[in-house]
Amino acid sequence: MNTAAAGTGRTITTDIPARLDRLPWSRWHWTIVIGLGTVWILDGLEVTVVGNIASRLSEPGSGLTISSGQVTGVAAALYVAGACVGALFWGRLTDRHGRKKLFMITLAVYLAATALTALSTEAWWFFLCRFLTGFGIGGEYAAINSAIDELMPAHYRGRVDLIINGSFWLGAVGGSLLSIVALDTALLPENVGWRLTFALGAVLALVILLVRRHVPESPRWLLIHGRDREAQDVVSGIEQRVEAERDEPLPEPHGELTIHQRESVSFAEIARTVFSDYRRRAVLGFSLFIGQAFLYNAITFGFGAILTKFFDVPTDHTGYYFAVIAIGNFMGPLLLGRLFDTLGRRVMISSTYLLSGLLLFGTASLFSQGVLSATTLTACWCAVLFFASAGASSAYLTVSEIFPMETRAMSIAFFYALGTAAGGISGPLLFADLTGTGKVADTVLAFQIGAALMCAAGLVAAALAVRAERRPLEDIARPLTAAATTSRAQA
Repeated sequence: MNTAAAGTGRTITTDIPARLDRLPWSRWHWTIVIGLGTVWILDGLEVTVVGNIASRLSEPGSGLTISSGQVTGVAAALYVAGACVGALFWGRLTDRHGRKKLFMITLAVYLAATALTALSTEAWWFFLCRFLTGFGIGGEYAAINSAIDELMPAHYRGRVDLIINGSFWLGAVGGSLLSIVALDTALLPENVGWRLTFALGAVLALVILLVRRHVPESPRWLLIHGRDREAQDVVSGIEQRVEAERDEPLPEPHGELTIHQRESVSFAEIARTVFSDYRRRAVLGFSLFIGQAFLYNAITFGFGAILTKFFDVPTDHTGYYFAVIAIGNFMGPLLLGRLFDTLGRRVMISSTYLLSGLLLFGTASLFSQGVLSATTLTACWCAVLFFASAGASSAYLTVSEIFPMETRAMSIAFFYALGTAAGGISGPLLFADLTGTGKVADTVLAFQIGAALMCAAGLVAAALAVRAERRPLEDIARPLTAAATTSRAQA
């Protein structure tokens, strides 16, 4: 590594990104996956539990004066609002102050808010805690996705990112089953069970927080911010661990990067980079997030109402159906993730979006003909979401890797906030009216809207998706601080 001076403002040439990308898979990488990725399980657990225990919270003996509508309406909206605000707030700080500092802080915010939710005795306190919980989770999406993509070798980045984002659905399975136990008054008093579910989430977050202490700061972030000696120490330590595990020397890295170190990048420069220099990629990110947000709301928002109104499924049994759907969601990224690194991003992103949209069109047609039962409809949803979940997870991967490193966390935050707002605000407003009428034609229309937007996003991906598979992040989008040795790709 060659340097020109001391501190930020220096020009350095480094092979650290190449050294990270040429690493074989090791136990150290599993440590990163566990330490950073398991938070999505908590998110899935959190969201699912709240939806499933809404009826219990509204009962007189729950210890909380609140209606079921307030839980699924006001509290849910505040959680979404908190996630949107948190993503933007923490995303900017993540680019400025580092990945590690922020993924520790945001998880601590989530932990505290979840623990305080368990102590709620008033509706306003419950609402405040839901906002703060979302505020922490929103920051996690920006800090975690940027850190994971910068630490994973290029050959594995796609599948790892997809599986980690898809693990949300493992939490959803756990939330569905946990809520069944929590609602059983033969096991737990009605004012205790729901509190224990939130307390369990806080305990799991504490365990993850302890594991995260051993996750290093992103060497790529350290390089750009004038801390290249720390970056060198981090990468050398990783290499020593991997070599000791494999008992053989690592292959030589290939490729160097020259950068002009600087402490921060202005918000105006970030905005200009994302929406002007990379406007085609911004259109791609916008399309992917909006498509998956509306497809998921077309299915999941009216999920319980559809089963109970059209198929007479008891309310306390819908959790079993949701658990099955959640398993299908997780299997998509798990089984298809590798193909995003081999067949490539453009083929897999466009095909998963288009297939899920077309399958939902088919489900809508079968539903309109009245030939489905609760079981066969759930099977259709599983098929749709098997592909949709891989596609939705690839949206996070896409916006994380196709913009320059200085904008990475903020780009994730922006598109996450955009998709979450569309899915969590406008989506429910639209689909609640359609699926709540009890009319077959209205529910079919909800399915068709979600399917059409998913297919449209798939066509955009076919035209605009970036061939990022197995490529170093710096080749996909050169850092803003990189020396102008070659032109920056803007495909």
